[in-house]
Amino acid sequence: MSTQVSDNNVTTQPPKTVSITFAELIETLQGQASPPSLEQISSWLAATEITSTDLEPYLGFKEGNYWRHRVCRNGAVEMLVLCWRPGQRTPIHDHNGSHGVVKIQQGVLWESNFRYEEGRGLCYKNGRECRSGEITGADVPDIHQLGNPEVSGQDLITIHVYAPPLGVLHTYKVGSPQIDLYTPNDNPE
Repeated sequence: MSTQVSDNNVTTQPPKTVSITFAELIETLQGQASPPSLEQISSWLAATEITSTDLEPYLGFKEGNYWRHRVCRNGAVEMLVLCWRPGQRTPIHDHNGSHGVVKIQQGVLWESNFRYEEGRGLCYKNGRECRSGEITGADVPDIHQLGNPEVSGQDLITIHVYAPPLGVLHTYKVGSPQIDLYTPNDNPE
């Protein structure tokens, strides 16, 4: 497996020989008694073959904001499928103590990374584009914004795994020292 780590982010290319099913990934995640490492989650997602049939129960789009569909959750880890229309994006946020990995199932994901500086507040650091089949991860502390670029002209489907599960997140605004709290809402299981 090819893994790159820089500035608390991980990008992984899927391995070519070993694969697991979506059901096996769910079973593996549900069996976790303590939060798995960023590298372990990256490895599992990279090895998972996910079909449109696997995702069918978790697909749904809405206007105005991306939609979060919970696949599984326990005290150690959670998995979500997010569905995005062009132009939809998260607020700028951190994961408040959780690390996470995202697999791009369909479409193009734009990720913007930021840093928080005392006295200056939030500052832009860098950005990147991830395409179908790619995996990106965020360690602690990571401040970023994810989204489906308006110019993509296509829907985006992403698979997210967080350890420990997400709770209340911190949100930020560029150039501001203010940090707010945000609780994401899931579509019920």
